[in-house]
Amino acid sequence: MKIVVIGAQWGDEGKGKIVDFLAEESDLVVRFSGGANAGHTVVHGDATYKLHLVPSGVIYQDKKVVLGSAMVIDPESLFSELQTLQEQGIAWEGRVFLSDRAHLVLPSYKERDRELDAQRRNPIGTTGRGIGIAYAQKADRDGIRVADLADDDFLPSLRPEEREFLDPYIERFRKMSVNLSSFMEEYREARVLYEGAQGALLDLDMGTYPFVSSGCSTAAGACLGGAVGPMDIDGVLGVFKAYSTRVGNGPFPTEFRSERDGDLGNQIREIGHEYGVTTGRPRRTGYLDLPALRYSCRGNSITSLVLTHLDVYDQFDEITVCVGYRIDGEEDTAFPSSCRRLERAEPILKVFKGWKRDISGIKSYDDLPREAKEYIQFIEDFVDTPVGIVSVGPERSQTVIRQGVWQSR
Repeated sequence: MKIVVIGAQWGDEGKGKIVDFLAEESDLVVRFSGGANAGHTVVHGDATYKLHLVPSGVIYQDKKVVLGSAMVIDPESLFSELQTLQEQGIAWEGRVFLSDRAHLVLPSYKERDRELDAQRRNPIGTTGRGIGIAYAQKADRDGIRVADLADDDFLPSLRPEEREFLDPYIERFRKMSVNLSSFMEEYREARVLYEGAQGALLDLDMGTYPFVSSGCSTAAGACLGGAVGPMDIDGVLGVFKAYSTRVGNGPFPTEFRSERDGDLGNQIREIGHEYGVTTGRPRRTGYLDLPALRYSCRGNSITSLVLTHLDVYDQFDEITVCVGYRIDGEEDTAFPSSCRRLERAEPILKVFKGWKRDISGIKSYDDLPREAKEYIQFIEDFVDTPVGIVSVGPERSQTVIRQGVWQSR
């Protein structure tokens, strides 16, 4: 069975925790896209693991994980991350594999990334980690893949500074790399978890272009980066927060505004610890955008939703969501393709009564407050997709399962 986990918003939805939770019953975890600009936080008891390239399932000592074909891998970042995991007691050798079709990020890409962003007509607020340059080199058919490091005829074509940087990693990459298509044949009947990066609204084609990432962060990316055909995917989980966040530039129609919402944005940011795992930047915060979530559900064939950070709203008298937009004097419930149109959108809001109690210890969906269940029911009806899992805190134990994932098709 093959399950895909993606972010259904602008990233930072809590995918790391969900992948970690589901990985316990999986046989293999494959990260299918993105690079070191992504950040996942996994909490196991007193230990917190901050992951950027390595799939979240690595925390389980009996699990194998793969960095997939559509990823762009910074060798320095990867082995630094693996060293940190080793120091935290996670023995990874023999369990972490790289697709030999994945592309590499070189040091020069990072400076070019920052320079390019400064020259854009619409600066996107890049993390400056060379991700966009690596994907551009790939599209320009001038990139360097993991497989190239095993090709002695290719190595002389490297520039001196490239060879100097890559030399310490060549043998290590050779030992870890696999032909992913052949490798996945061994897992044809296994439970495979495909882990996405960023969120659907940051996808190069489906997202709020040009304020997007450079890779494929939709469910379709699991096929391209994970060496699997679309007919073999058994389910797609879309992870979303009870509110919305975004990092960097770009339209965000439900963003909290002090003149309308007072200090609500700062309150949510502090309660939800909304700071980037990779950059440390404070995230922009806003109301849950249901038209955007419905757009993600439709475009990714999401079979079940995962609602996270619901506990952040424990202290509030009211919970507000966006159910449409008012653009140029007209109302619309469709998520616009044009960023300029989305920037002009004013959210049409609906208010729900809050539950005003601590839900972080709840284990059963039936035990959630009536107000919380009404909020969830409204979301399900609006986006026409069930909520199968509810997260009420950062730890694995703070996960309410409403609908099992690892079931037969």
